Amino acid sequence: MSQVFHEIEKKIISVLQKESNLTPEKLENLTQLSADQVRRGIEWLRLKEIAIVNESKIVNISLGKNGLEAYEKGLPEKRLLDLVKNKPKQISELQKQLGSVFGPAMGLAKKNNWIQSKGNKISIIKFPSPFPGEKILKQIGSGTVSKNEIDQKELSVLLKRPEFLIETTTKTREVSLSENAKTLDFSKSESGAIDVEAKAPEVHVARTHPLKDTIDEIREIFVTLGFTEVFGNLAQPSFWNFDALFTPQDHPARELQDTFYLDGLSAKQIGNAEQIRKVSESHKKSWRYYWDINEARKMVLRTHTTCITIKHLAENKPDVARVFSLGRVFRNEKVSYKHLVEFNQIEGVVVGPGANLRNLMGIQREFYKRIGLNKVKFWPTFFPYTEPSLQTMVYNERLGKWVELFGMGIFRQEVTKPLGINKPVLAWGGGIERIAMLKYGLDDVREFYNNDLGWLRSATKCQ
Repeated sequence: MSQVFHEIEKKIISVLQKESNLTPEKLENLTQLSADQVRRGIEWLRLKEIAIVNESKIVNISLGKNGLEAYEKGLPEKRLLDLVKNKPKQISELQKQLGSVFGPAMGLAKKNNWIQSKGNKISIIKFPSPFPGEKILKQIGSGTVSKNEIDQKELSVLLKRPEFLIETTTKTREVSLSENAKTLDFSKSESGAIDVEAKAPEVHVARTHPLKDTIDEIREIFVTLGFTEVFGNLAQPSFWNFDALFTPQDHPARELQDTFYLDGLSAKQIGNAEQIRKVSESHKKSWRYYWDINEARKMVLRTHTTCITIKHLAENKPDVARVFSLGRVFRNEKVSYKHLVEFNQIEGVVVGPGANLRNLMGIQREFYKRIGLNKVKFWPTFFPYTEPSLQTMVYNERLGKWVELFGMGIFRQEVTKPLGINKPVLAWGGGIERIAMLKYGLDDVREFYNNDLGWLRSATKCQ
């Protein structure tokens, strides 16, 4: 039986029969309909399988504040190497000449083994040409370049650096007609009969968000494995977020470019006198610097949930325990397809006299098995407060490659002994969004927060 069309639908079809692949804005102009009428008309025709809507995304890259400065003056690490190219220079002199970029420049140059320090002087080992990322800076300049036109390996170097690159995503929609609709003729008068075979309106019942489903599933798995959940505040003293985990007070992770500090707030109580004394001694002995209690009092938005579990162990000192914490954490990072400034993390510990790395790998394999990830391997790596340390690698069937997920290891004695914890502690943690991306086949973590109703309604609950 022939379909009955609204006047709005007729106008849109008539225009699309003359010209295909039109944007909603173009349809507004040609049909003389309002933006809302065009939007509703397109949706009606799409549901009737009359209209075909093609959506695409264009990602453009431009330089941020730090990127523009590097474009004009050179990369911080290049400026540093230029200064010591001919002869070694004093650190104080380099700090004065480079200003705020001295720290990042030193960090990168040391990491890549381009410089060496003797006493208070810095000298050059190697001068790379070109520097990683330098090519992209020249390519973008003060303009904008499509992401597809940029070398992806070079791009990944600068995306990790704060305020170097700005990604701008533009979504476009183009509407065309199905083959059958191209021959529709509205010159004949339509019957006033009711089409009893027409589709009924779709009703979308309420449901939980797919990311919330993943969080609930992970919580349930660990509870059924015999773990107990512990809770803590989103804002934590630096003492529990960093110092108790043997992170030195001059570590780059504690800088403003990586961590959100609560301006003007300091914790009055950060631990008991014994905990503070022993943590201070551990830092002084191992890191050989003056440990400042005022730095430990600074309040931060927690950068991980490990601060919750380590505090729980320090306060309860259990001989045997299985606990986990799950919740939001915050990192002052550039937002990208795989990084957010606010995300969810699962983290846990196992305490016991015979606990070892084999036990930890077994727990992780069982967790991944229950969540539906069967191809798992473990890769040796480095983490500041565990030794030995491993990285979990999970095989992504859709991408055809191994991807990194959880980090894990055994807490160092420098972490446990000052807090009075005498048994081995197995620790692990990772981002929940990464697991959810694997479960729902997404390549961009931001899709979970885009409020795309079409995807939210179509996402299968059981993956």
